Amino acid sequence: MSATPQVELIGINKSFGPTVTADNFSLTINKGEFFTFLGPSGSGKSTILRMVAGLEDPDSGHILFGGRDLVGVPPWRRNLGMMFQQYAIFPHMTVAENVGYGLKARSMPAPARRARVQEMLELIGMPDKGGKNATLLSGGEQQRVALARALAPSPEMLLLDEPLSALDEKIRREMQLELKHIQRRTGTTFCYVTHDQEEALTMSDRIAVLNGGRCVQCDVPEVIFTCPRTRFVAKFFRGCNIVDAKFENAGSKAAVRFGGTLLPRAAPASLAIRETLGLAIRCEDLRLGEQASKLPMQLSATLEELIYKGTTVDHCLLLADGQRIVATSTRREVDGPGQIVLVGLDPSRVVFLED
Repeated sequence: MSATPQVELIGINKSFGPTVTADNFSLTINKGEFFTFLGPSGSGKSTILRMVAGLEDPDSGHILFGGRDLVGVPPWRRNLGMMFQQYAIFPHMTVAENVGYGLKARSMPAPARRARVQEMLELIGMPDKGGKNATLLSGGEQQRVALARALAPSPEMLLLDEPLSALDEKIRREMQLELKHIQRRTGTTFCYVTHDQEEALTMSDRIAVLNGGRCVQCDVPEVIFTCPRTRFVAKFFRGCNIVDAKFENAGSKAAVRFGGTLLPRAAPASLAIRETLGLAIRCEDLRLGEQASKLPMQLSATLEELIYKGTTVDHCLLLADGQRIVATSTRREVDGPGQIVLVGLDPSRVVFLED
């Protein structure tokens, strides 16, 4: 089934003095998807979300919602819900009163309001806590109540601006899955902002990676993670080696060399021949010792350091051309820094970068 566009951002520009937060920004968010803006602080992700919400106006460009241009339309006429980093739970209200606040503001009759509130409490797994004082809730429970309050009026889209960043790691991981499951059950379009790569990969149908007010790559999580197009995207996701390779003439195909070894795979014809070429190699795709000898490509490297991380071990390696890479495995593959080790990889797992 083809995707139905719900929000279309077309040529959006926005600056705060000399700081550019949206630079000719364009993309489409489809109806019913969990869409995430991912990027470092200052990349423009929250500003773009606020422009969709109507809390900021673009300097130029168009924001189409179901084909209707929202530029100049006030927030309360957009039928959008929003969750912020701060829970904004009303301390003088019960859980049920918090959830039903937006419904009461819309003058929904009391019987219908009570039924909708109970439906939302069931949705967030808190059916028996409607009469509880909201200030007695845990951080995770307060966030669930904020989510129920945002969804209660049945918004066409829910905007979420780093809503989990104030939670501790265990609760944050639980809430990631909870948000994903609730989005699936309701079918509401979620537009999410985060700087956390794992959070984006866990929840999203598609991810837009932002840098300097531009979308540098937008795709499904698996493609973003395994096939970054630029050095910025490759660096942004932890556990990725970026090495420089040099072009060599090898008949009619453009061959590349790094680590003192020729890569048994030609560079794509679309890449311009230049002095150096960036390659991305996931740390977990590198093999050491006996496993290395079974792969099509081998390099010689010096083990510089071992870093134990509990479930994984990082092997920090120095290649023959002076570049450093990390090989990650679930156990210690070699002992003692200073050893010369064999490093193997599958050439098909090497990603050619555009810059």
